Amino acid sequence: MASAYISKGFQKDGRFHGKVALCTASTAGIGLAVAERLAQEGAKVVLSSRRKEKVEAAVEKLRAKKLEVSGMVCHQAKKEDRQRLIDFVTEQEWDKLFKVNVKSTFLMIRETVPHMNKEGGGAIAINSTIAALYPDAFGMFVQPYAVSKTVLTGLTKVLAPVLAKDNIRINCLAPGPINTQFLEGVYKTFYPDATSPPPAVVDMSFMRRAADPAECGAVVAFLLSDDASFITGEVIPVSGGSVLSVASAL
Repeated sequence: MASAYISKGFQKDGRFHGKVALCTASTAGIGLAVAERLAQEGAKVVLSSRRKEKVEAAVEKLRAKKLEVSGMVCHQAKKEDRQRLIDFVTEQEWDKLFKVNVKSTFLMIRETVPHMNKEGGGAIAINSTIAALYPDAFGMFVQPYAVSKTVLTGLTKVLAPVLAKDNIRINCLAPGPINTQFLEGVYKTFYPDATSPPPAVVDMSFMRRAADPAECGAVVAFLLSDDASFITGEVIPVSGGSVLSVASAL
């Protein structure tokens, strides 16, 4: 029997962009059609069936259509197979977040530093989140994302003394609610009918609004400029007072 399970995620382009769809009995017929449609609308689809050759053929078929799919063997009647399938999906999401948010950031820094050395130094600004500073208050909305972004605040502080020897500064931005597609995806998960950030979001800050992305751009420009020549290893909140708002409530 074909079934499909969709994770919560951040809608962006397609209705299921940023979500993971777990489709069982999905290598042919209705199950395969469901999997294909979900993938077409942006989901990362995991196909499953009892026979390995059918799973491989279905994955190959959908990947040929430039769809983001993976697959594994799962006999739904077997508890251990069901658990392995769930663990596979969870681990995939975890790995993807750390690959994009942590590993790629570190590798980019490592590959850029030699070029900065040739120029006598430089400055780096990386992007975390306010949820990294107060995960108990904000992390509930983006739990795995918040964990991966919290690593970046540690990376900033660990690399600061190392890079300072080469006259390279590194700082980290911790944005609060910013008017982006990401924020829209977050609040629409909880408030699907909202057309702008709801009070539950904007009331997190003293400013009672979400910021324009340009306001983050201005802070980054300052951190990269010579005006910030004595600032390194810092995590800078751009949150309209969200940090103070949380602290005053404690």
